[in-house]
Amino acid sequence: MSTTVPRSSTALADARIPVNHPFAAHLARAAAAERRAAHRAWTPDDGPLPSLYLSHGAPMLFEMTDWMTQLHTWARDLPRPRAILIVSAHWESAPLSLSATAPSELVYDFGGFDPMYFQMRYDTPVATGLAATVAAMMPDAEPVHEHRSRGLDHGAWVPLKIMYPEADVPVLQLSMPTHDPARLLDLGRRLRGLREEGVLVVGSGYMTHGLPHLDWSRPDQVPGWSSDFDLWAADALARGDVDSLSDFRHQAPGMPYAHPTVEHFTPLFVTLGASADPGAAPTTTIDGYAIGLAKRSFQSA
Repeated sequence: MSTTVPRSSTALADARIPVNHPFAAHLARAAAAERRAAHRAWTPDDGPLPSLYLSHGAPMLFEMTDWMTQLHTWARDLPRPRAILIVSAHWESAPLSLSATAPSELVYDFGGFDPMYFQMRYDTPVATGLAATVAAMMPDAEPVHEHRSRGLDHGAWVPLKIMYPEADVPVLQLSMPTHDPARLLDLGRRLRGLREEGVLVVGSGYMTHGLPHLDWSRPDQVPGWSSDFDLWAADALARGDVDSLSDFRHQAPGMPYAHPTVEHFTPLFVTLGASADPGAAPTTTIDGYAIGLAKRSFQSA
């Protein structure tokens, strides 16, 4: 895997964003932070990068100043990775698959938003070396398929565009081939060695995702099923209780309302599997709620 990461300017499509848009202000703040102090690149002396679980939101995240600031601050608090491997709730595919290694058309897997969000781009450097490394980590009985034309879906490019707006870090997306926690923990374990090479391993979901059960007339209200599930998950994570987390369908309060479908929670197990000790308490970096959903995010050493 190449050790050089070219610096680049923000994606040209950002020029279409109105100057008074919250994301335009975010880009200005990010550029100012870079001018004050360049984001330090990871070196082997830093040791392994943590693995991350983040709640990613939809394009409306580009309009949430506080949340964007939290994500960008989180990224700046870590050394700039040599590459990013991300597993998103929005690519459920078996056999295990990788996205295109060169910048490709993004997957605009959402609807009802301003047309400018369908014009955004996130043209990161090629990730050919990372793809070869990931493929070599998998057993011969489970070959990895490469989708040469599949770009990043919004569970990957939306948060990363906010965290790394200069688009200067190679990004590769890995599909989620199952929702079985044990198998996802094992997948994370196979990816663990990437962290020692300066690769950021990310599971992207949403700590609660009961969209059908929200009262859209009261967007500031936090439903009991959302807060109950979030507090239960936070406690289980703090205790390192991977067994309870794995049995969330039966043990977690707020189910099935918090997760009518489970794809936004299960990337968490890739994150835990990729950590040095899945039973160690992770560090919560973002908590609170957005439109009633828990945006809890954390990093595991």
